[in-house]
Amino acid sequence: MAALEVLHPGMLTLVQDTGRLGAAELGLSQGGPVDLHAYCWANYLVGNAMGCPQLEVTLGQASFQAQATLACAITGADMAVTVDGEPLASWQSFILRKGQVLKFGYARSGLRAYLAVKGGIDLPLVLGSASAVPRNQLGGIQAGRPLAQGDVLPVASGEVNCYTFKPKQVVPRYIPDYTVPVRLRVMESYQCEYFADEVKQRFYSSDYQVSQQSDRMGCRLEGPEVQADIDGIISEAIAYGAIQIPPNGQPIILLNDRQTLGGYPKLGCIARMDMPRLAQARPGTSVQFERGDWAVLCKAWQDFSQFFGLPM
Repeated sequence: MAALEVLHPGMLTLVQDTGRLGAAELGLSQGGPVDLHAYCWANYLVGNAMGCPQLEVTLGQASFQAQATLACAITGADMAVTVDGEPLASWQSFILRKGQVLKFGYARSGLRAYLAVKGGIDLPLVLGSASAVPRNQLGGIQAGRPLAQGDVLPVASGEVNCYTFKPKQVVPRYIPDYTVPVRLRVMESYQCEYFADEVKQRFYSSDYQVSQQSDRMGCRLEGPEVQADIDGIISEAIAYGAIQIPPNGQPIILLNDRQTLGGYPKLGCIARMDMPRLAQARPGTSVQFERGDWAVLCKAWQDFSQFFGLPM
C-alpha cells in the first residue's frame, strides 16, 4: 500500500481538503486550508483534483517516511525542508522514494506549509469532506485530531513511476513574500453603519499587529480600538473573513474553523483573495486595511477559481 508514515507530527499537522462546505446549518465549521492559495498550487503541481486531501503543517518540525515511491509537492511557508538531510526547494513537485524521510524545520517565513501527494491522502469523508476540524471532532485521520507519531496515511494513487515523472514548478511571480507587511482589502457590509466615520477613519489609517492568540478560528489583531455605536447584535451567521469587533475594540478576522454564529457587530469582510496572505502572518506582523473595489475583487476571485477549478 502506498502511504506516508508520520515520524514526528510537529506542533500541529492536519489533513485538509477544500472544506466541509454547506455544513454550517448543522453548527459545524467548514474547515479546509487556511491558505487556499498555497493549498491549490500544491495539488496543481502533482496533478491532483482540487478537492484532494493534503497535509497542512503549522510551524514545522514535522517528518514523514515514504512507504512507497511517491510524487509530492510542498508550498506555503519556508520550513527548510530536507529529504534524507538534503535541502529541497518548495513550490515544485519532486519524487520521494520509498524509505526516504521528508523533514520540515522551523518556519523561517510564513506559518503554514502544504504537502500534497499525487492521488491525495485517502481517508473517509465525513459530510463530504476529509478536513480535520478538532473543535468539531470531525474528519482527518480520527475525529478531527491532529496527526500523531506512528500514524500511517494511505495514498490513493499508489506508487509512482520515477522514469515517467516530469517535475513542475510555480512561476516566481505567483510565490508570495511572507516577510512583507500585510495589507488587506475590506468589503464593508450593512453593519458598517454602526461605526462612526471617525472610527472607520482610524481603522483604515492605523497599524495593527497579529496577536499571539490567533488560531484557525480567527486572527486576532492588536492596535487602536474600534468601537461600534451598539454593544452587540442578535446572533447571526458569520461569514469567512468577517471583521468582528468585540467589546474591547480589537478586531478579529474569522477564519476556516470559526464558530457558525456570533453576536458582535461586523465592519465588513476581508476579500477572499487576501485571506491566504493573512493565513501566513506570524504574531507581531503589521496589518493595514483599505477599502476594496467589489468589481475588481470579484473578477480576481473568479479568475482564481476558474484556473484551479474551485466551486464558485
